[in-house]
Amino acid sequence: MSGPIPQEDWVRVRRESGANLDHVIDSVGLPNVLLGYQGRTVALLETTAVRVLFIEKSRRIGETWALASYAVLRAGRAKEAGGMDAMYISYSQEMTREFIDACAMWARAFAQAAIAQEEFLFEDTDPADPEETRQIKAFRIQFASGFEILALSSAPRTLRGKQGLVIIDEAAFVDSLKELLKAALANLMWGGQVVVCSTHNGADNEFNVQIQDILGGRSKYSHLQIDFDQALLEGLYERICLVTGQEWSPEGEAQWRQDIIDFYGDAADEELFCIPSMGSGAWLTTPLIEARMTLEPAEAPVIRIDLPLDFLHRPDLERRHLMAPHLDAIKAALDELDENRQHAFGYDPARKADPAVMTLLAIDKVLRRRSALTVELRNVPFQEQKEIATLMLKKSPRLCGAAIDATGVGMNLAEDLGRIFGLRTDDTPGGLVWSVTLSQKWYNENFPPLKTAFEDDNIALTRDAEHAVDLRLVKIIRGIPSIPPERVDVAGAKRHGDFAVALVLAYFASRMQWHEYDYLPAPKPHNRFDEAGESVFRRRAEDDDRLSSRKRDRRIF
Repeated sequence: MSGPIPQEDWVRVRRESGANLDHVIDSVGLPNVLLGYQGRTVALLETTAVRVLFIEKSRRIGETWALASYAVLRAGRAKEAGGMDAMYISYSQEMTREFIDACAMWARAFAQAAIAQEEFLFEDTDPADPEETRQIKAFRIQFASGFEILALSSAPRTLRGKQGLVIIDEAAFVDSLKELLKAALANLMWGGQVVVCSTHNGADNEFNVQIQDILGGRSKYSHLQIDFDQALLEGLYERICLVTGQEWSPEGEAQWRQDIIDFYGDAADEELFCIPSMGSGAWLTTPLIEARMTLEPAEAPVIRIDLPLDFLHRPDLERRHLMAPHLDAIKAALDELDENRQHAFGYDPARKADPAVMTLLAIDKVLRRRSALTVELRNVPFQEQKEIATLMLKKSPRLCGAAIDATGVGMNLAEDLGRIFGLRTDDTPGGLVWSVTLSQKWYNENFPPLKTAFEDDNIALTRDAEHAVDLRLVKIIRGIPSIPPERVDVAGAKRHGDFAVALVLAYFASRMQWHEYDYLPAPKPHNRFDEAGESVFRRRAEDDDRLSSRKRDRRIF
């Protein structure tokens, strides 16, 4: 902790920050003073369903400022309206003073608005001068509601015996976040709320561990991410220009953005874009991978197809002859699938250096996923790949979704399969085919649930050495599970984590919401004579006569 700010400097900071808020309010009005992501944070916390919220954010985007407004709104309310004490904790004295200062700005602004409605936020507010609020002290603000905002040290014991809203700011930098959380969560028993907000401080930090548990579905806490670019898109630089008196322009914003990124250098990913650093280890350990490979190939086949390099130059009849046994093997495997189980499909297309991989996961009644069928393709043209994928999708019982890597060569395949089975988008949620653009953000959101399934024994895979190599290839790169650019040689052929990609796509498809509809098929057209040789038309006429007779009988009575 650094030394305290001298009194004269503290007075200057208070006056300058208060003037900044007044300038912003005068320019945009109090209802619009929060930017979009700041307003979403407050709105999310206002919902009763959010008891614990973790926020991973970029550096210096004003999120603490938004949390200060929420603290004032909470502490300024009466108890029956949801009022409670608000306690702020961070790792330095300067940050706690800055937070109280931000709360003071909001308190003055809200006091001015309250007096217009003939209400008082403070007991001894002078209506002629509402900014004169003697309850605003260095580390405490007291309200007429009986509640207060307190700035506390980061020692867990400071929360003992207290109740209300707890805000842990820059949580990745406090001394013992795990112990602090244990003390803070006790507030939930009596209706309190906990907000944990921070930039990242390494992949192994407790803050990132908690984030990964949330993303993996292991934790029930709520989650919000706001990176530098998101803040810019929602007006961060425009607000900076408003406060500093500069003129905004797209060119100026682009240059300012690049200057900030250049300033942070190698730390930009962590400081600005919510990507924790210092991680470079294996995503899954070998013992864990092998512990989940419990299925024999006879239970969940792995069919490998390797066509001749000159396949496309051979006559059509020969090409069909070469494909026929492979298609028959796939059909036979599909016929063995359990019709009572749902199935999900993942497809990582490839054409030259790497194998294309298609995998089916079956979902049992307790939601455990298990491999049902995997097909690996080398030197297989895209037309034949599409034929195999179409066959698997058509014959998979109770198919709930199919996810296809459309990052590069797979986009055309995803579109073609989407034409057949429905392409799922935000506007067309009824389709079966997800066209997935793989990215660091997508990996960060969808690899953790798969890892949770490995750790909780909720997935079973086929025993296969090459698939184990693919899963071991996934590494933690800058805090995110990723496929490194290096390829590995297995049995004289290159692999690039292809099964791991197909598996995470299938697992993603198995987790998506879907709805199954039943229908009555239209009757098939009858032949003129049935199997007994009786005229169908004569039998229909007799049926019509009997029906007419019953109707006549009803009319008589």
